[in-house]
Amino acid sequence: MKYTPLETQPTWHWGLLPALLVSASGFFLYAWGDFALGYGTLALGLGSAFLMVGRGAAPAGLATDLSLISLGLVIVSLTSVAAKLGWLDLLRIGGVLAAAVIAPFVVDRFVLRRRVVSFSFRGGEPWGRYHAGYIGAVLLVGYFVLPFYFFSTGTYLNWPVVDSSSLLARLFVGVNAVGLWDELFFICTVFVLLRRNFVFWQANLLQAIVFVSFLWELGYRSWGPLLTIPFALVQGLIFNRTRSLPYVVTVHLLFDAFVFLVIARAHNPSWPNLFVWTG
Repeated sequence: MKYTPLETQPTWHWGLLPALLVSASGFFLYAWGDFALGYGTLALGLGSAFLMVGRGAAPAGLATDLSLISLGLVIVSLTSVAAKLGWLDLLRIGGVLAAAVIAPFVVDRFVLRRRVVSFSFRGGEPWGRYHAGYIGAVLLVGYFVLPFYFFSTGTYLNWPVVDSSSLLARLFVGVNAVGLWDELFFICTVFVLLRRNFVFWQANLLQAIVFVSFLWELGYRSWGPLLTIPFALVQGLIFNRTRSLPYVVTVHLLFDAFVFLVIARAHNPSWPNLFVWTG
């Protein structure tokens, strides 16, 4: 994957302000649900980015990169991503999410003539003990923590009842499709574009704001951010370290496998118990 962070940029510069505004717009649009405030914050962030770039107070490519991120954020905001399993709902949500990934890629590749946004499933460092260790940790958290979270808070009720083979199949496809999309958008698009302009920890915090806000709207409520914030930050960390899209996708889908199993079990209490905690 083509990945070119601008290490020559200073640790602190005024470009952080518009980037923070753009990320905060995701919080207002998805978690807070205030579109006027969300779009206003987004417009203020983009406007200040172009102003600062013009005055030499921010990296030259910042306004362009934030524009691509904003394009995706606006597209996602066009529909509710609250979990629904009707066929039309799946098509609606899937179409909007696909457009949010495709649009920045097309503009970057064919309008700007760059290759910053890329979705290569080849490359990255070989998997070793570090990779296996993190996968093991994800499996433990998925098995022991996710059931406690969903059952103790009743958060599973944010997902529709799945009491037929058709609904189970749609839940499985939906959970995994959104998990894949998360990595393509929040990591390969938002994080990569931010990383061109900021040091790692700044870019990672900024992408996590948007990532967690989206997951809140999706259904991870109550104390869910205590799970989703570390998850978003660690996904950025391991991608920054490994440069491997297949690895971060594998991690995410393993985590989502437990999400699927817990939600399905919660809506069908007569099923055999697979977990230590079931409420």
